[in-house]
Amino acid sequence: MQTSITNSTTRYGWGTILLHWLIALIFIGQFALGFIMVRLTSQRTAFELIQLHKSFGFLLLGLVILRIAWRLGNAAPALPRSVGTLERRAAPLAHLALYAFQIALPLSGWALVSVSMLEIPSMPFNLFVMPNLPLAESDAAESFWAAAHWYLAYAGIALVVLHVAAALRHHFRLSDNVLTRMITPSSGGE
Repeated sequence: MQTSITNSTTRYGWGTILLHWLIALIFIGQFALGFIMVRLTSQRTAFELIQLHKSFGFLLLGLVILRIAWRLGNAAPALPRSVGTLERRAAPLAHLALYAFQIALPLSGWALVSVSMLEIPSMPFNLFVMPNLPLAESDAAESFWAAAHWYLAYAGIALVVLHVAAALRHHFRLSDNVLTRMITPSSGGE
């Protein structure tokens, strides 16, 4: 049986699955990298990790935009019949919140480097110079965007933890296919 790149009525296709897990890996990796890089005593290593963090942030932003475009063109499979009304209403809001945080977080990081008085250029993966956002540089703006980035990161990771907990609840407690359909793609015939 051949698998499909697009979603079916009951399962996700390869396109959605690959984007989901790639974004998840980068998002969680970014949180870990950010946590480590601000605690290093070596300025050289911290600088290198910050540049890597910025590179993956720009990549994450691009992938999330691609994921949203893909989602708009590929309807999500219907939830199992066993899912209650409250959860049916909450699920789209939770996914919308995840998308919002996955866009807001890299944008806040981009704003942070754009307003920084240090004026260090962002070079994603050393390939090109990413232009700064048209924001005024100042210590006050840098403090604001640093705080915003920090709060968004912790709120975003809290949403991820809730998302994982919900998926595990579906798999182990409710014994439905909500988790497995994000692991095993749809077949062309579904």
